[in-house]
Amino acid sequence: MTKPIPNTTMLPPSDIAFTIDASRPVLSNGRDMLAEVNISPHSHPRGQLLWAMEGVLRVTSEQAVWVVPSTHSVWIPMNTYHQVSSETAVQIRNLYIDPSFPIRQHEQAVVMLSMSPLMREIVLRLNQDPPSMNQTSIQRLGLVAIDELENLSAFEVRIPAGNDPRLAKLIHHMVQNPTQNLPLLDLAKSVGASVRTIERLFKAETGMTFRQWRSRFRLMNSLELLSRGESSSLVAHSLGYKSVSSFVQAFRLQFGCTPQDYAKQR
Repeated sequence: MTKPIPNTTMLPPSDIAFTIDASRPVLSNGRDMLAEVNISPHSHPRGQLLWAMEGVLRVTSEQAVWVVPSTHSVWIPMNTYHQVSSETAVQIRNLYIDPSFPIRQHEQAVVMLSMSPLMREIVLRLNQDPPSMNQTSIQRLGLVAIDELENLSAFEVRIPAGNDPRLAKLIHHMVQNPTQNLPLLDLAKSVGASVRTIERLFKAETGMTFRQWRSRFRLMNSLELLSRGESSSLVAHSLGYKSVSSFVQAFRLQFGCTPQDYAKQR
């Protein structure tokens, strides 16, 4: 069985992500991490389906940030630079696809996916330790995983990252401290910039105002709470909304359904 990894600053990526072998189309890897643990920024030749069966992950690429609850996974195309961090204690179960098998070619960047019941069971079976199947069975099930991966629905929720060092530092702080609700004045001072400068950078580099960016980030953080059965009122309060109705309205605008409907679907 996998064991919790101590809370260190940076952990290395899995070696199997760098294994090139078309005779083994899908390789699996399980990793349990404590809260607030980081895996070193990296890229690898195998594409990666990253899923936490328990807990919340944070995935950062050069373009955006994703907060990923256990109801969803992330597809990371081969040779895509990224970093994975744990928001909470997590039980990660990975699939790594050999580059000889093209996957989701219409998507050239990281994408968040809704996990199907079939894909969950495949990932769990391929990550069994010790394995319950022989290599031939593992290979056949891996090919089924590749087919199912093509069918997973993209969940178009991400928060753009910034390139300016001040904006990048501010966004990094907010992502690392999702429950903080510091005003923009304090955040701007912490990175040595004025409010006007930060507002301009948000609009220029993310296409959003600061308020819009923070609202989307809050909504992404609400998904795991709702999937655990937390009430809309508790989620709204924990994420800093002024009222339950304002949270429900923002959630419906972003995801096309109410928080209660989302929870029922999951």
